[in-house]
Amino acid sequence: MFKNAPAADGFIIVAVLWILVALAALASVYAVFVANTAMTARVYDSRLETEALIAAGLELTAYRLLGFDDASRPTSGAFDFQLGRSHVGVAFRSEGARIDLNFAPKALLSGLCGVLGAKPGDADSYADRIIAWRTKPPRGNNPEADAYKDAGLNYGPRQAPFQNAAELRLVRGLPAALVDNALPFVTVFNGRAEIDVNEAAPEVVAALPNINSNVVDEILQQRDPQNPQKVLSLLGTAASSVAVGGRKATRAALHIMLDTGRKVNADAVLLIGDNNSPEPYRILAWRDDFDGPI
Repeated sequence: MFKNAPAADGFIIVAVLWILVALAALASVYAVFVANTAMTARVYDSRLETEALIAAGLELTAYRLLGFDDASRPTSGAFDFQLGRSHVGVAFRSEGARIDLNFAPKALLSGLCGVLGAKPGDADSYADRIIAWRTKPPRGNNPEADAYKDAGLNYGPRQAPFQNAAELRLVRGLPAALVDNALPFVTVFNGRAEIDVNEAAPEVVAALPNINSNVVDEILQQRDPQNPQKVLSLLGTAASSVAVGGRKATRAALHIMLDTGRKVNADAVLLIGDNNSPEPYRILAWRDDFDGPI
C-alpha cells in the first residue's frame, strides 16, 4: 500500500500541471480577447469621432451658404476649425464646377473626352454613348440595348438619368483609364447643362466647345468668383455652355487630423434648401477614407 504512494503522488502532480497549463492557455486567450476588444473599442470611438467631425464641418459649410438665392450664393470658400484636440480643414466648391452627366450636351462631353486624351472621332463616339445611357429609347425600338447584348455585356444601358457619376464605368466602350480621369470633373448634382467657368478646373474650361488654348489661359488668369461676369466677354460662342453663379449643390472636401494623429479625408455633396424649406440642407453624397481609400 505504501509502496504505491509515489505513483499516486506523481499522477496528482501531472494532473495539477495540466490544469495549470490549461489555465495559462485560457489566460492567454482571454488576454488576447481583452486586447482585441480594447482595440476594436478604440477604432469604434475614432469612427464615431470622425463622423461627428465630418457632420460638424458640413454644418458649418451649410451655414456659409444658407440665406442666399442661387445667383448670389458663394461658389467656393475654405475654413478650418478645432474641436477638442482634433483639427478639421474644409474647402467647398459649387457643383457648377463639374460637367453634369445628365444634362451636358454632346459638345461638352466630347470636349472633355478630347481634353483627357481621346481622339476626336472617339471622343464624339464616347459622348454619344454617354447620352444614349441616359436617354429613354423610342417605344418598340432599342438599338442601344441590342448593342450592349452584342458586346457580350450582362446588363443593358440604364436609359434613364445617371444615379451616380461612377456609373460612367458601365457605359459601353468607354476606356477604364478615360473614366478614371474623367470622374473628378463630372457630377450628377450640377443640375444644369452649363458649367460655372469661374470655378471649373482647367480641364473643364478647356472642354468648352469652340475655345482655344490661348483663351483658356486668359480665362484662368482673369476669372474671379467675386466678379463672375468678368470673363464672360472672353468666351465667344462657348458662352452658351456657361452659367456663372451659385448652384444649390456644393461639394465639400474635408481633411481631418484626429487627436490620435490619424488623418482622414472626406468628400460630401450638400443640397441647400430654399429659404422656406423645412430642411435647410440635405447630404446627397458622403465618402471618407477611414476604412480604406475613397
